[in-house]
Amino acid sequence: MLKTFVNAWKVADLRKKIIYTAFIILVFRIGSAIPVPFVDIQGGIISDPNANNFMTYLSMMTGDAFNYGTLFAMSITPYINSSIIIQLLTVAIPYLEKLAKEGEEGRKKIATITRYVTVLLALMQSTAYFFYIRSQGYLVTDANGLKYTGFWAVFQAITIILCYTAGSTFIMWLGEQINEKGIGNGISIILFAGIVSRMPTMLYQLYSYFDKGGVYYALVPIAAVSLILMVAFIVWMDNAERRIPVQYAKRVVGRKMYGGQNTHMPIKVNMCGVLPIIFASSILSLPPTINMFVDVSNSKFWTGFFSIFEQTHWAYVIMYFALIIFFAYFYSAIQYNPIEMANNIRKNSGAVPGIRPGKPTSDYITKVLSRLTLVGALLLSVVALFPILFSQITAAFKHPVSLSLGGTSIIILVGVALETVKQLESQMMMRHYKGFLD
Repeated sequence: MLKTFVNAWKVADLRKKIIYTAFIILVFRIGSAIPVPFVDIQGGIISDPNANNFMTYLSMMTGDAFNYGTLFAMSITPYINSSIIIQLLTVAIPYLEKLAKEGEEGRKKIATITRYVTVLLALMQSTAYFFYIRSQGYLVTDANGLKYTGFWAVFQAITIILCYTAGSTFIMWLGEQINEKGIGNGISIILFAGIVSRMPTMLYQLYSYFDKGGVYYALVPIAAVSLILMVAFIVWMDNAERRIPVQYAKRVVGRKMYGGQNTHMPIKVNMCGVLPIIFASSILSLPPTINMFVDVSNSKFWTGFFSIFEQTHWAYVIMYFALIIFFAYFYSAIQYNPIEMANNIRKNSGAVPGIRPGKPTSDYITKVLSRLTLVGALLLSVVALFPILFSQITAAFKHPVSLSLGGTSIIILVGVALETVKQLESQMMMRHYKGFLD
């Protein structure tokens, strides 16, 4: 990876793109520290950074900007949610499905729709965030220490909501600038930068454990080695694929002969990426988030109900595991169409060895996809549940060690890093194609 960046730095054009991307990341991090008018959050709104609720999840995705109510508090999450919603609706709405099949022009229209939905979601999230910080007393008061009323209260609300909405929209624009003038993969790189900014906090947390001495002299190195092994495991999982062999028959078109070759159709083992973990953690974080706004201390039933959604409860681990499996199959069913894949192979005079064209081929692909989805979901579950289980095991021995960098963060970091390296390698290959031909 380092060798790829060094080689890319030697190319003048790529060096400019890397510098431009680094400048965009710097702008993003500066914006994450700029306070919003009328908002005063000194110690952060999240009291327990290891708690399982939607706000902790947003803080992780925004690089702690959400925790301190800065300009980029919404970060790139509205765009991510918008992209997922549009992608899911592409299967359900014929108009969007038609646009997806129209090539470059259709993708441009879908991108425009995604931007509009992003602004709408950013406005909704900013409004909800404003009402929360107002209820918690994080808004600036007047000279007498009282809340603003009347015109000034409305002006205060509009200013705060529009600042957060504009911040999220500006980040979306920054990501597109990285795609156009930088090294590409802009949205993911911004998300990568936000998660990496939390690394010093995690290192300080491990150091604070190590500073306690005793058994922590062994537990902290074990935790550090475990994180390194998780990175290696994710790299292996990301590169693993199942290759379905395909044979193409020879065919004559005019005076030329085409086909007659043996190739394969690669299908990734982890075909869904980190989305099943994101969906599962989002759903399981909703009850703890609701619990923050209601008082259930007088009800044994609701106290017990909300307690099962804490990461220390055994039921949470089971639900988390089951939801990851479910969403892996759900997303795989949306992303892959075995019938269309089988028809494309037959249209190009191809066939899977030993499998008849048509329905037998689609059934075979469906069987392969089902098995790969299960394997990929189990591998994702290992990554997602390991930090939770590690914390529970150490807590059971009265020496708790919490890994603040969860499985979702590690998968995103490793995935973005690998994708960026691949893009740099492909761009270097395009600029040196003459050497390959010679």
